[in-house]
Amino acid sequence: MSEEIVYAHIKFQDSDKKEDAQTSDKCGRKVPSAPSHSQHKTILILTLLCLLLLVGLGVLGGIFYTTLETEMIKSNQLQYMNEELQSNVSIQLMHNLNSSKKITNLSAMLQKVATQLCYELYTKEPEHKCKPCPKGSKWYKNTCYSELDEPATWQKSEMLCSAQNGSLLKIKNKSQLEFVKSKRLSDYWLGLPPRKDYIYSEELNEKIFLSTGFERSTYDLSKMYCGYIDQIYVYYAYCTKKKSVMCEETARNVQVENVLNDLPENSI
Repeated sequence: MSEEIVYAHIKFQDSDKKEDAQTSDKCGRKVPSAPSHSQHKTILILTLLCLLLLVGLGVLGGIFYTTLETEMIKSNQLQYMNEELQSNVSIQLMHNLNSSKKITNLSAMLQKVATQLCYELYTKEPEHKCKPCPKGSKWYKNTCYSELDEPATWQKSEMLCSAQNGSLLKIKNKSQLEFVKSKRLSDYWLGLPPRKDYIYSEELNEKIFLSTGFERSTYDLSKMYCGYIDQIYVYYAYCTKKKSVMCEETARNVQVENVLNDLPENSI
């Protein structure tokens, strides 16, 4: 009985050694055993997942490329529309600028014609409503000349003219000089700066009026001499004397409608 047990044990050990020998190669290394069914299933699932991931990436890449291409087309179209709009705006601005210049030129021409027509009407009717000067004044080119009713000192005369937004009579150019000479004015204060030294007389000309003026606060006008016109000469007298006063002021623009309303219908 004991011999049979020993034999069986030896046989079982021998079978275990054969199995170990089968799992080793000739070089003494262990050979891995064949994969099981569950391992095959796991590998297959991972492979499918990788394939699905690659397909998903490919689809996403295609969508991204298509979207990018579409947006690039839209961006190019918008840029083209923007450039075209800017070009149209520039053309319109140039057109408006040219139109504005034409309108300005036409307006200036119309104003000049209206002024000429008004002056013709003024020569026939001195108080015509188109006259760009105060009532009772004289109009010459772009200046209005107004005479005050009563004589006054030079300082008072200057104050009265200033209150009318004007100044004492001055000569600024040859055209104005000839106009003033033609009026043969006598004993009218001039808008010349008062002076300390007395001068008997000098011929009236525009160069006399180039002086810059004087500081009122530093001078006693009762001891100074002021210029006045007598015919075509300039004389000097104490500024405290009373003489005639003529003020001048810049003429307003002639109102075109005041001229057009008085023109005969067949002349328009």
